[in-house]
Amino acid sequence: MKRLFLILAIAVTMAALTGTEAHATPAVQGAVDNIELPSVLQKTFAGYYHFIEPATGDTLAMLVFNPIVIYPRERFRNKNEEKLYWKTVRDVKKTLPYAKLISSTLLETYEYIDTYQTQKQKQAYLKRFEKELFNQYKPQMKKMTKSQGKMLIKLINRETNQSSYSIVKAFLGTFRAGFWQTFSKFFGASLKAGYHPNKNKQDAMIERICIRVEQGAL
Repeated sequence: MKRLFLILAIAVTMAALTGTEAHATPAVQGAVDNIELPSVLQKTFAGYYHFIEPATGDTLAMLVFNPIVIYPRERFRNKNEEKLYWKTVRDVKKTLPYAKLISSTLLETYEYIDTYQTQKQKQAYLKRFEKELFNQYKPQMKKMTKSQGKMLIKLINRETNQSSYSIVKAFLGTFRAGFWQTFSKFFGASLKAGYHPNKNKQDAMIERICIRVEQGAL
């Protein structure tokens, strides 16, 4: 098992909930900087296949491209709107790899936990591992800004189709999920924050940025 979903619990608390941009000391920074984050770039090709042209008997290759979305150039009404846009681009680029990491390890975690035969064994393991990961990842998460923490919560929802609250609740229980949710509210965040690019103007902008980043256009 690589890295459990519990990085999520650390990320959405230590990143989203710190109101200032703290910095880890060199002594502990290296322990987290070596995390192998997944690439956010979309693969150009979905696949390929060969076929024989009936008329000539020639073998031809057919390449299948992944969907490419082209948006019109962004237009801003004023400097503040443009500043907000580029700040959002920065936050997406910082947090999208972590959201994809959480998504890719979430299924792995579900499968791993199922190998334990009793609920007591599962809870004991999660409690021990949560403590270890908290100590390991806390410095890295604290280097994020408050806005990046909130962005991470949204992108976790985008990548997993679940709220951070639901994921924490599934693994750590209702009480622990409620504790982190209450704690997050003191910093203007919410683990229950949804992601609705079809309804919410800000989420729509985030989705456009995510797609452009994934396509290598930003």
